[in-house]
Order: sequence, then C-alpha cells, then structure tokens
Amino acid sequence: MTHDDHGEAHPTPAEPVLLNLSPPARRSLVADLIRPPGTSPHPVDADIPDPDLAAYLAGAAHAPQGFTAHTTSGPRALAVVAGTVAALCGEDIPTALKTPDLAFLRSLKPAAIEATRTVLLAIETPNEQAITEALSVLDN
Repeated sequence: MTHDDHGEAHPTPAEPVLLNLSPPARRSLVADLIRPPGTSPHPVDADIPDPDLAAYLAGAAHAPQGFTAHTTSGPRALAVVAGTVAALCGEDIPTALKTPDLAFLRSLKPAAIEATRTVLLAIETPNEQAITEALSVLDN
C-alpha cells in the first residue's frame, strides 16, 4: 500500500519563495587591515628578502589559515598586499613585490578582495600613519 492509497489529503505544494540576492558589497582591500603590534601571536616579518617573502606568500595562499605581516615600511606593506594577490591569482609574486600593479589591485572584484583578506588578515606596525598613507593608493 502506498502513501497515496491511504486516502489522506495531500497539502498543496508550496510555491517557491523568491529572494533578492544582491551581490555582496565591495569590501575594501585595506579597511581594518592595519593593526598595532602584538595583535597576532606570530606575525610574519614582511621585511625579509623578496625571494623569502615570495616563497612564504606562495605557501600562504594555499594554507588553511591566514597570516599577519609585520612591517614599519609603507612601501613594504603595499608590496605584501600586491604579493598576496599575486600568489592567489597565480601571478608573478616577485614582480608584484617589486612593482605592485595599482590599477589591477584597485580593480579587484569583491570575491577576490574577500579571498585576499582571508589570507592576509592584518599588517601589524608601530608606524600606522605611514602604512595608512602607503595603502591609501588602493582605495578608489
């Protein structure tokens, strides 16, 4: 005997509910990125030589957790952001560290920004003003 043979009244199938799913708001590549020293238990020294930083970023892009960088240099902070994006995109990390492509970084879509911020959690620095000024070129 099937369910239909019981003679029970069947409820009318529910109508689908339409949801308005708008794309996520663009998240800034640099908003809330800068932090004072000591906010992360193991920040990575971003001032290490480029080949070492490039190797680290290549691995960090595939790690299960993000990282925090530490630097006092505005240009180096910008290089860390560019290098992280390059690592995630499969681009040339050493080139990104040396000459960040500002137009490319400013044009990142929300999903790419979110991916970057999932990997690069923060930049710790005692020189917040210099880092803020250096990274301000990434805000549209």
